[in-house]
Parts: sequence; structure tokens; C-alpha cells
Amino acid sequence: MRELNPVSYNQVMNSGNDAEIKTFFGMISDDELESERLRHHQGLTMTGRSFLYFHLLDKTSEEVLGWCGYHTWFVQHRRAEIGYVLNQEKSKRQGYMSEALPEVIRYGFEVMQLNRIEALLSPKNIPSLKLIERNKFIREGLLREHYIKNNTVEDSLIFSILRREYSGTTI
Repeated sequence: MRELNPVSYNQVMNSGNDAEIKTFFGMISDDELESERLRHHQGLTMTGRSFLYFHLLDKTSEEVLGWCGYHTWFVQHRRAEIGYVLNQEKSKRQGYMSEALPEVIRYGFEVMQLNRIEALLSPKNIPSLKLIERNKFIREGLLREHYIKNNTVEDSLIFSILRREYSGTTI
């Protein structure tokens, strides 16, 4: 895994050309690049809130397969929302997230000193629900009409794991 934080993110976005940025992030299309440029321009961090990602790299080619990390980190409150994405369909159901997620959770509690890690998932995303449950997250409830995907309003399930519940062995 390769850590991506606000400093390294800004360095890549400010100094890389289009091809370098797409390669670094594992992007396939120019639309993905433009979307990332917009996110960068709008600012990913704000007072008291940050992010920390890890790129998942193929062990042989070092191709970026996706990311896993904390996209909403409330530093002062020692809580963060975990998220993860695999860039291509061929990478799914290969065990990459099952391998990465426990390490990212461990990092959150042991290095970032988090007290609470949250996960918000679509009730329809069965693989993600199974992954979170295998890692001992507790379901807390349903957030109705929580986000919009493809112009459709959808619900989110909210899960969490607390520092006092974390044993250091998640799977």
C-alpha cells in the first residue's frame, strides 16, 4: 500500500502532467481526471477535517488497483469515515479489500489514534456489507435518502467500530 495524505495529494496534483496524475491515481478516463481536478480545486481539507488514503498497488506491476482509507477525518474528535474503491471490475472479488481493510483499521486506531471509525454503505452493496461485518463493525442504523447516485436518491446504512471494541485482529 502507498499512503496518500493532503501534502502528497497536492504535490501530485500541482506538479504532475495529465498522464502522470492518471497513472498515480490509477485513473482510466479523462472524465475521472477532470473530476479529481475539480475535487482538488474545491479543496479536500478544511479546518479540523482531513483525509488519509492508501493506494492499493499490484505487488508485481505496482499498478494502482484502488484505494482504502479515511476520506472524512475529524481530527479533533478522533473519528473518521472509512471508504474504499477498486478501480476496475477485474480487481473485484480477488480479496484485495479483505487484505487491506484490517490494516487500514489497525492504522486508524494505532497510528491516527482514532476512537471511532464509521462506514456508510448502500444497503444494496452486499459484498461491502459482508466485508464491514467481517471486520466487526456494528450496524447503527439507516440514513434515509442520504446520497444521490446517478440522479437517484438512495439510503445509507451506518456502521461503526470503536477503539474499545477493536482487538487488533479483525478477520
